[in-house]
Amino acid sequence: MGEVVVIMKIMPESPDVDLEKLQADIRAAVTGIEDMKVEPIGFGLSAIKIAMITEDDEGAGDKIEALFSQIPGIDRAEIESLNRLL
Repeated sequence: MGEVVVIMKIMPESPDVDLEKLQADIRAAVTGIEDMKVEPIGFGLSAIKIAMITEDDEGAGDKIEALFSQIPGIDRAEIESLNRLL
């Protein structure tokens, strides 16, 4: 198998979540992160966008979403795109 680039959108539980701490918690829990940035959504809420590289295994997307959902402070984690590296 090869590798894939996954773009994730992470929604915090509330606007009161410390995004710097949440980013540190994500980096500690997840390997393969290439880029991470905060993206304003509206009404004081921001999302964290993550670009990461992982193995192209069957069910990898579900495993990644499940991993992010276990991190405290995260309400929802969704894959925006998943592309195979050449």
